[in-house]
Amino acid sequence: MKHLTPLQTWDYLQQNPQALFVDVRMEIEYLYVGHPPGVVHIAWYEYPEMQAHPERFVEQVRREASGTDRPVVLICRSGKRTIDAGQALEAAGFAEVVNVLHGFEGELDDHFQRGRINGWRHDGLPWEQM
Repeated sequence: MKHLTPLQTWDYLQQNPQALFVDVRMEIEYLYVGHPPGVVHIAWYEYPEMQAHPERFVEQVRREASGTDRPVVLICRSGKRTIDAGQALEAAGFAEVVNVLHGFEGELDDHFQRGRINGWRHDGLPWEQM
């Protein structure tokens, strides 16, 4: 699995337009916190169960990607959920998986707030919100 900063990911996506960009956060996060434009939403786990179903996730990504040869870029809130999701994809034979370091919102600062240190939004990359 490759690990790229948000800015590196943006460059990667521009150079690899065939890559499937997947947001693995819960639907409520995807809709109300915001997301990069053009990203496909496939949750790693969902409320209220909060339990990952790797096989279901892999099958949904495989279907969206039309196989396992297409590069897959994963983003979540802070870059943690995507590690497990990416490992599941690699175990299923996906050829190229990219994890967006720091995710959409970034790591917590000293005041337990996100978006002030790093992350997709912090870096000024395009995003949209419901």
